[in-house]
Amino acid sequence: MNYISTRGAHKEGASSAYAIKTGLAADGGLFMPENIPQIDLEAIKDMSALSYPERAAKILSMFLTDYSYDELLCDAMAAYSADKFIPSPTPITELSGRKYMLELWHGPTCAFKDMALQIMPRLFTRALRKCGEEREALILVATSGDTGKAALEGYKNVPGTKIQVFYPIDGVSQVQKKQMQTQEGDNLSVIGICGNFDDAQNGVKRIFSDREFASKLDGEGVFLSSANSINWGRLVPQVVYYISAYCDMYSSGAIQLGEEIDVCVPTGNFGNIFACYIAKLMGLPVGKLVCASNKNNILTDFIESGIYDRNREFYTTMSPSMDILISSNLERLLYLLFGSERCAALMSELKENGKYALTADELRMVRESFVGYCTDENDCQATIKRIFENEKRLIDTHTSVAVSAAERYMSDHEARSAMLVVSTASAYKFAGDVLLSLTGAKPENDLDAPATLNALTGWQIPAPLSSALSGKPIHLDVYDKDDMDKAVCSFLFG
Repeated sequence: MNYISTRGAHKEGASSAYAIKTGLAADGGLFMPENIPQIDLEAIKDMSALSYPERAAKILSMFLTDYSYDELLCDAMAAYSADKFIPSPTPITELSGRKYMLELWHGPTCAFKDMALQIMPRLFTRALRKCGEEREALILVATSGDTGKAALEGYKNVPGTKIQVFYPIDGVSQVQKKQMQTQEGDNLSVIGICGNFDDAQNGVKRIFSDREFASKLDGEGVFLSSANSINWGRLVPQVVYYISAYCDMYSSGAIQLGEEIDVCVPTGNFGNIFACYIAKLMGLPVGKLVCASNKNNILTDFIESGIYDRNREFYTTMSPSMDILISSNLERLLYLLFGSERCAALMSELKENGKYALTADELRMVRESFVGYCTDENDCQATIKRIFENEKRLIDTHTSVAVSAAERYMSDHEARSAMLVVSTASAYKFAGDVLLSLTGAKPENDLDAPATLNALTGWQIPAPLSSALSGKPIHLDVYDKDDMDKAVCSFLFG
């Protein structure tokens, strides 16, 4: 399986190891496989009898053809071990009205990013060896909260790598900030920036596209790569859990083999929901993909109108991991639907004007699979409270956005298909706003909220969060959004 850029570079095809090692293509595009491998119902039935690591190895081997199955199985077993994911990597629980919740937050940082970032560093180090790379890799990460901690945890003390994470200093929850600031490891740096997530993401992209800076690093024996979902090695493990979830729903009797399900995903950077779209293209029986946004509803507007316009007010919400106006992985969808030439033209328009518009036919193609809903702050709070009171379930602010969107979609369309709602984080990562939703008040210090929420609900605080909350912050540096390259140089060269 070869990989090419969404904007047309690497037409001769690059290996999956090269794509994972490099992150971004030479023309600034994102790597995509030349074709999408296929699965049928018999394959789904067979995988239903396998463990999660075995399913992961089987699915990843379809995309990462320069890795052996045994290598992938070894990495998957280590990544998804029982001591890291408690009680299991991807439990599914049932809500009323044919809704099912895929819980992706039982890993070491209590967020869905663990599902990719526990295995990605293993794929990455193998990629370095397969490519004969002798330089040290510097992993640059922009985060809206969860990716940063998960990447730090996944890459800490990994030989041949350093990792530097940038986060908006006032754009993450206090618990997320504490998780990153207390991260231990000999090869890492955590930097707060004065700006929002889009500023952090743009800064990382700017560093990646600076050829003079890359040449300087090369002279020092260093090259840049990414752990964000722009890197195919981060995105492709996410395909696994959608196929695995369908297997589990079939095995439990929730659905019949071949029965279509709808899937609702709380969406910011478009990577998580795009992974489900890949699974659908592979042959997984998926109907509609419900793209759930918060008050930053740029994706909802795009799916409704075909106009993507980032020239709008940015809101800081109680679901900060979705406070994004530049959804990078949307580029991959544009490539699959319209081809590299049209995709490159749209990305050029976005860079120059901050917006682009699809034709009527192009919008129709998007809406064949996707529908968008947005949830405001009041509805987010109301949904958290209602789900706790009626379903006896404690959900976080991002999952609440998805539950609200799923319910409205099912009502609007009189949907009879089972709905899989993706739950992306532990409620305790956003304990202050969950408390506010349940009681109308929260402690002055958000870091006191987990203990208060635990006392109120009886729901146990996950052990990884308890450990972080009691830790001493060690990463306190803050830079202006325009000085991120200086932070990189300071980290590398002192």
